[in-house]
Amino acid sequence: MLIPLAHLPRPPPLTASAIFRPRAPRLLASLSLATPPPPLLAASAFASLPLRALLSESQREVEMVGESEGRPLRVGLVCGGPSPERGISLNSARSVLDHIQGEDLLVTCYYIDCGMNAYSISPAQLYSNTPSDFDFKLESLAQGFQSLFDFAQHLAANVDIVFPVIHGKFGEDGGIQELLEKANVPFVGTPSKNCLLAFDKYNASLELNAQGFLTVPNFLVEKDKLAKSKLEEWFQSINLDKENGKVVVKPTSAGSSIGVVVAYGVNDAAEKAEGIISEGIDDKVIIEVFLEGGTEFTAIVVDVGTANNSEPVVLLPTEVELQSSSNIDIQEDTIFNYRRKYLPTRQVAYHTPPRFPSEVIDCIRQGVSILFRCLGLRDFARIDGWFLPTPVTSLPSAENTGKFGNTKYGAVLFTDINLMTGMEQTSFLFQQSSKVGFSHSRILRTVVQHACSRYPSLVPCSNAWTALSRKIQAAKQAEAIQKGTSKKKVFVIFGGDTSERQVSLMSGTNVWLNLQGFDDLDVTPCLLTSGNGYSSFHNQNMNGISRDVWTLPYSLVLRHTIEEVNAACIEAIDPERMELTSRLRDQVMNELGQSLSKYDWFAGFDIADKQPIKYSLQQWINHVKEAQAVVFIAVHGGIGEDGTIQSLLGSAGVPYTGPGQIASRTCMDKVATSLAVSHLASYGVHTIPKDLRATEEILKSSPDDIWNDLKAKLQTETVCVKPARDGCSTGVARLCCPKDLEVYANALERKLQRMPANCLSRAHGVIEMPVSPPESLIFEPFIETDEIIISTKSVDDSTRHLVWKGENKWLEVTVGVVGKRGEMLSLNPSITVKESGDILSLEEKFQGGTGINLTPPPSTIMSEEALQKCKSCIETLANALGLEGFSRIDAFVNVQNGEILLIEVNTVPGMTPSTVLIHQALTEKPPIYPHKFFRTLLDLAFARAN
Repeated sequence: MLIPLAHLPRPPPLTASAIFRPRAPRLLASLSLATPPPPLLAASAFASLPLRALLSESQREVEMVGESEGRPLRVGLVCGGPSPERGISLNSARSVLDHIQGEDLLVTCYYIDCGMNAYSISPAQLYSNTPSDFDFKLESLAQGFQSLFDFAQHLAANVDIVFPVIHGKFGEDGGIQELLEKANVPFVGTPSKNCLLAFDKYNASLELNAQGFLTVPNFLVEKDKLAKSKLEEWFQSINLDKENGKVVVKPTSAGSSIGVVVAYGVNDAAEKAEGIISEGIDDKVIIEVFLEGGTEFTAIVVDVGTANNSEPVVLLPTEVELQSSSNIDIQEDTIFNYRRKYLPTRQVAYHTPPRFPSEVIDCIRQGVSILFRCLGLRDFARIDGWFLPTPVTSLPSAENTGKFGNTKYGAVLFTDINLMTGMEQTSFLFQQSSKVGFSHSRILRTVVQHACSRYPSLVPCSNAWTALSRKIQAAKQAEAIQKGTSKKKVFVIFGGDTSERQVSLMSGTNVWLNLQGFDDLDVTPCLLTSGNGYSSFHNQNMNGISRDVWTLPYSLVLRHTIEEVNAACIEAIDPERMELTSRLRDQVMNELGQSLSKYDWFAGFDIADKQPIKYSLQQWINHVKEAQAVVFIAVHGGIGEDGTIQSLLGSAGVPYTGPGQIASRTCMDKVATSLAVSHLASYGVHTIPKDLRATEEILKSSPDDIWNDLKAKLQTETVCVKPARDGCSTGVARLCCPKDLEVYANALERKLQRMPANCLSRAHGVIEMPVSPPESLIFEPFIETDEIIISTKSVDDSTRHLVWKGENKWLEVTVGVVGKRGEMLSLNPSITVKESGDILSLEEKFQGGTGINLTPPPSTIMSEEALQKCKSCIETLANALGLEGFSRIDAFVNVQNGEILLIEVNTVPGMTPSTVLIHQALTEKPPIYPHKFFRTLLDLAFARAN
């Protein structure tokens, strides 16, 4: 069956009136909610309006009168682009939207696809978790422009300034900048001609060398122009062995470390260079000396000058510590690749400021500042480089004598210029700016305001924005004084030591950042560790009391892994590090303050310099109780979901989010969950037969004997195995034969962190495994579901379709439930179209890796009657289990009658920026944006406390 995209559910156009309209539909009508969210601008009408440059004087006068009384700034947020980095661009744009939108700043969102087609999109679309998900829905949910020229005309007429959050090609090479310049549209960032020079790594290195900087010896390879003899000569000229000399091969015009590889010798380097070109990543490749023994760093620089007089201030640089894999079976080079940059991995740690001598840090900051001016950069940028504490034979000493970068401690080299740095929640921009007093919102708004100040035509707009901002702030302060109430204290706890701990960090960070925006809340992020830190993970059954909790300052939350946060806490209280950080922080803040204080719009710094504080879990609970606070639980698995934390908080009289102790304990045990709802068959709620076995039995018994016994008991040819007490797809696999069972058991016995893709007989992705072998495993019949495929082209060769075979009657869905105990309400179910294998991977669920999300299921797959029956069954199930607050239910749904077959219940579901719960909340009418959604969950906890 072909399902046109036109049949996908289409959200209503998003308007300011829709945002503020009282909540009539049943979900929010049933809940006590906080204040309405800040307004967002919808996609403006595509009227044929004149360019800004052609506005008549009378029109400008009318505009300026309005501005003198204060009006919001209109920002056009542009993301996407043709490069492989568009997934990072979507994440950056979502983060920017979250942190700059408000009553005084209205955001309109736009997207440019791989084919360079421009679209106006709803802000809600930015929360699609993957590029494929986004692109699939684009044709049905977005409004396209006829050409990039028409797009630029639209921007000139409908926004005050553009924030182009496009990484790589077209975003950092001067492409979009030139488009905007020709249309006379103001924008954030560097002019086109300067982007063109700085983004090309080879040309930039030539410019750095001409400006007197130390540079890394390199060799340029162009498409169809590789001469191995010339490459051999280059190897010899810098004293590299032509057989195994170590080099780095990378595209000249790509970011996010895409395509960056290590090579050994001339032949390997040539082969990998040609590979990058043949893959279409770039048509030019640069081969550089591998800086053995060096340490990579990166530094954010912010322009605080007036008009076009650049005055760069470099923030506290970050040292990137790369660590080799602890698995002796895996050999890999320690380079800062794409995965290490953007996904949780224990192979990288960040130190801000670097653990370098002070003179070296000063040299880095001075060099970055000089480069910013030399290259003609604007507003902000990120510059990467290396510190080499020991001499490198491939850096000719005679040639480099007297060049900038030589210090008595070693050499400083600058290698990469990033014109549009990543702006994900935990990116370097926010790590470094939070160290010197800026929140996410404050640094982004400072960058936008500075960009406005560079355009004389925007002076009235900027003044009006400043006036409105002050009015709003004054009104809020007056309201707070009038009410005379103190802020409500909230502690967001995340971490733990299960295989789900990194997802927990992403969830907790996202919740904390979203709740930060509410003026009536005082939100503290907290890290739950094990009693012995993170030196061992084989203690999942420890008593909860033996755990420790860190209360965290703003900057220490912004990390990729729990281990890194914990290490950063220990480092932060080291006396020497405290002294160095404090001194450098004061220095940078003084530089920033002196320049920014000249501007009327600068609102000051908003992040205080605090130290992390360590408590035992019981001490922390006592502290929370004394503060009369509410705890937002974001600890996935382990004591976060088995009722332990809920029991401890409940005993102390501390209110918390989510279900209570009994419901949590029941739902953590998949067998107990099935038994608790086994009586609901007449209501359309069914359970899957289960066979519970001790892991020890599986490891000691013959795979053939176990397999035959399972087939007989479960009456199935294919088995699904999963840990009895884990979630987030951890350890879930499809087994088709005794050999599969043997491979799975071997992975448990060897305590592998993950099983490689396609190591079982049926194709599958990487399977994340439990941190330590679970005590017991559950075996179930594997439920065959209807396969949904995305066709690349339709019969009319223009529109992509869903291809649904409809051979079986079951589809897998995941559904969020929200509400009070006994009154739980179902959000719209979601179907995720998997891009590999039968089991959704951890990345498909939470990290924006792959997959396409359909919320709710298209009517051509499930009728409205079946959909409503499904939601009714989900609510019946939730209320029978005694759920409250919020949870997520995974189930198979019969698409014909809406009845469900329960898979599992997650009482602390994933709350990452790309989680399916966000998608589901955004399909409500009107859409419930993340900050509003998390506030709703918090208000339910407040209501329970009262």
